[in-house]
Parts: sequence; C-alpha cells; structure tokens
Amino acid sequence: MMNDPIIRRAHEADEAIGDFIHSEFSRYGEQNEVVLNYDEFCFVAEDDEGKIVGAVTGRAYYNEVHIGDLIVAENRRRSGLGRRLVGAVEDCYRGKGYDVATLTTFGFQAPVFYQKLGYTVEFIRESPDPRLNKYFMRKSL
Repeated sequence: MMNDPIIRRAHEADEAIGDFIHSEFSRYGEQNEVVLNYDEFCFVAEDDEGKIVGAVTGRAYYNEVHIGDLIVAENRRRSGLGRRLVGAVEDCYRGKGYDVATLTTFGFQAPVFYQKLGYTVEFIRESPDPRLNKYFMRKSL
C-alpha cells in the first residue's frame, strides 16, 4: 500500500517541478494520440533605459495559444503597446500548428480592448458585481 503524499505549496516552480509537469503532460497527450506542442512564452516591452513597461505571458499547447497575463505600465496605457504585445504573441504562433488564441479577462479589465483586436466572447461567467464578470474570449489564428 502506498502512503498518502504530503501536499505543500511550492512558491516557485523549480526545474524538477517543471520537468515533472512537462513529462506527465506529454505522456498523457501521447496516450491519447494528441501532440502536446507545448511552449511557454513571455514577451516584454522595455523603454530606452531598459525598464520594463509591458509584458504578456502565457503558454501554447495542443492547438491553442493561451494568453495568461497582459500588463502595461499605467503611463503607457492607450499608447498601442498592449495591442503590439498581443500581436507579438499572435505573430509568433501563427502558422505553427495552433488554431486559436484564447484568454480570459474581467469586466473591469479589458473585454472591449480584446474585441477591438478581433477576439470574440465565447462565454461570460456572470457575477453579482458586473465588474467581476469573467469573459472567456478567442480569436482564430
């Protein structure tokens, strides 16, 4: 009989955790005859002094590119920088076996911004506070 594993919070994903996740994720996909096609990404925008003023992160897997976070410095918002960062992700993965870019955003964040970039709403999970409605969005690549 196997002992119950101890569960702990890992504050940072170290190499061993990353290796475990990638290995098991890949193996499971292969067992189901699906190509993983996994790639994490992070694009940053830096000013003339090398200071980060924007970033977009996420991961690509199977047939999907998922944008996890898009952050633009307050003094750079409405400058086109967010559009350029999202465009960098789309350009990087277009034509490489990925069919769709996906993301989620809250009502107080940027659903209209993403719609202007061609993303459509798949689903809205409503909240009593409309600012916290969660938008699930997609765009064909």
